Amino acid sequence: MSVMREVGTRLRRLKDAAARSATVFVKDVGHGLLEVSHNTLALLGLVLVSLLLFGATRADLRHQVEAKVFGWLQARHEARQDPSVLVAAQLSEPEAILRTTAVDPRQLTRAQAALANWLSRRYRVAPEPIGRLVKEAWYVGERVGLDPTLILAIMAVESSFNPFAQSAVGAQGLMQVMTRVHDDKYEAFGGTLAAFDPVTNLRVGVQVLKECIARAGSLEAGLRHYVGAANLPEDGGYVGKVLGEQANLRQVVGGRLLAFTAPIVPPPLAVPVEAALPKTPDGVVPAQPLPAAEPPAPPAEQIALVVH
Repeated sequence: MSVMREVGTRLRRLKDAAARSATVFVKDVGHGLLEVSHNTLALLGLVLVSLLLFGATRADLRHQVEAKVFGWLQARHEARQDPSVLVAAQLSEPEAILRTTAVDPRQLTRAQAALANWLSRRYRVAPEPIGRLVKEAWYVGERVGLDPTLILAIMAVESSFNPFAQSAVGAQGLMQVMTRVHDDKYEAFGGTLAAFDPVTNLRVGVQVLKECIARAGSLEAGLRHYVGAANLPEDGGYVGKVLGEQANLRQVVGGRLLAFTAPIVPPPLAVPVEAALPKTPDGVVPAQPLPAAEPPAPPAEQIALVVH
């Protein structure tokens, strides 16, 4: 029995000694890890401080780091967004309204608004851009001494208010101005591509019309020059169409309730076709050759696209 007690006592002593050794080992390891961690953190802190100090003295490097960090954050933000929202944000352009050729008809005078709404229904275009053209016709007409309804009637007959219209021979825009012939007039607007800006085309077209009237000596003869039929025996009914549509527009401006499907009734012309053509001393109208740069006269139904 005494031997077994002694063996048990020794085993307990060995167990206690092993436990104490393990405890010391664990403590030593823990202290070592703590020291290493402290040293590592201190080292990382030192490196970070060094980098910050270095970056503070290098503006270019600092900007590069900021750009990369911002780009990373932006990419992370975009990755979490709805794709449709992201596309909308990428394509947005709040300043686009500044280049829009449109006006609220409620900002026009009563006569202008009535005319804009009538033209909108007649030619199946939105009232806002038509309203802008009506306002511009009034502005330009007052300054050059032309009836704004005449300007609008020409646009109606020439292009049906399509600012991108082009004839087979190159007449372009609302008033079907021959761009390559009147390229000098577009220089004040930045170049010939401005022919497809509605307001610019209107202003250049009015300049051409004013010159034609001054050269021909009358409105009707000037319209023949404008359409390129000054030396032709027939204008395809162009002058009658313009003046007939102008008469309709004047009725709308005057307050008359005119159906937007009202026909164009050509008025009696003050200047006969023969009077607008040059004559020989004996009063005979000579045969007039077609201009070399122009094709034969188009059919009457295509006269709205004839080059000026």
